[in-house]
Amino acid sequence: MSGHSKWATIKRKKDAIDSKRGAIFTRVGKEITVAAKMGGGDPEGNPRLRLAILKAKSVNMPKDNIERAIRKGTGELEGVTYEECLYECFGPGGIAIMVSAVTDKKSRTTPEIKSILTKLGGSLATSGSVSRLFEKKGVIVLESSQISEDELVDVAVGGGAEDVINEGDVYRVISVPDNYETVLHALNEKELKSEESEIRYIPLVSSEIADKEVAEKVMKLIDQLDGHDDVTSVTSNFELASSLEKEFE
Repeated sequence: MSGHSKWATIKRKKDAIDSKRGAIFTRVGKEITVAAKMGGGDPEGNPRLRLAILKAKSVNMPKDNIERAIRKGTGELEGVTYEECLYECFGPGGIAIMVSAVTDKKSRTTPEIKSILTKLGGSLATSGSVSRLFEKKGVIVLESSQISEDELVDVAVGGGAEDVINEGDVYRVISVPDNYETVLHALNEKELKSEESEIRYIPLVSSEIADKEVAEKVMKLIDQLDGHDDVTSVTSNFELASSLEKEFE
């Protein structure tokens, strides 16, 4: 179906399946805890918690981990208090970056994010100056070995998806936020396991980088931001120029 960022494919190959399974569980666990704190521990009456649990199940997070994260949010178990942070940033070459994080101490996380940006030619931007370049979408990534593209299109579109992108080793299923839950549920019903599933920012317009040195800085910056313990997602409008694709395979 539609095209996609060349960087998304290259990063996917580079990261493989993100073997840091423990890190994934930690991130999802934080999302569950925040959702339970904000809307209560009953997923039936808390849509945000329901989505977080669906996401946890899609990455095979153990049931005990899910329940423990909920109890931390409701106060039944002792635990730290988390808050959400959204950082609007500019990177090398003027690319736009959106960084979402969940932290127990914003006064620690913000300087750390700023430090990563500064060291690699980026900076924090004023509120609204970067977010206007993005829109929110439901994004689900799954291994292509699980199902054919035609079958996935039938399942995903039937659940309300607006696009299925074939990236070779993985598929990327895109939906509007309101349909994200039904799409994720449709995939779970077919016992399809996802590597990633979340509502995240998607760039409205890409910014192509044709300079190898700048592209390397951008990739390093995105990797370091994504590797921060408190960061839950990183999205940029970075598009790698076709002339550089082979350089980064």
